[in-house]
Amino acid sequence: MIEDKLLKWKFKRGSREALQRIYEKYEGYLLTLATALLNDVNTAEDVVHDVFVSFATSAEKLRLEGSLKGYLATCLVNRVRNEMRVRKRRPCVLEDVNLPSSDLNEPEFSAVSKEGSQKLSLAMAQLPYEQREVIMLHLQGGMMFTQIAKLQNVSVNTIRSRHRYGLEKLRSLLNSEVIE
Repeated sequence: MIEDKLLKWKFKRGSREALQRIYEKYEGYLLTLATALLNDVNTAEDVVHDVFVSFATSAEKLRLEGSLKGYLATCLVNRVRNEMRVRKRRPCVLEDVNLPSSDLNEPEFSAVSKEGSQKLSLAMAQLPYEQREVIMLHLQGGMMFTQIAKLQNVSVNTIRSRHRYGLEKLRSLLNSEVIE
């Protein structure tokens, strides 16, 4: 937290080292979050880079009082929403989605892990975007329901419902996979 305050202060004053440290510190987190929301590694990388380019060019006008991590996550979610709007105009087939991969050394563990990860990613892709966003921001992003509600401009009860319905749908989709 203190490091983030110092980084924000230095960044606002034009420090390239501060920008580099912010990128190094949050790039992995944002990439994981974007990949989970988009189910496409390549597009997720593009979105994360877009967020950092916009962030880098906004140093002089940036009025960031809260959490740097929260601010970057909010920027990312807004970019993802824009990407989702573009995707609605051009349909995508689930088989064409680039899923995250694992490069663990043990072949058996890697195969089981990759299969489980792919099933989860495909199940997540079948959720309505609003539910997927709430689940990923809460579980992966570590955001509280109140923060997500503020970000999505809806009530906390709506966020709780989206989270609950999304988890129920995931359970249903994954349990049907086990039965088959």
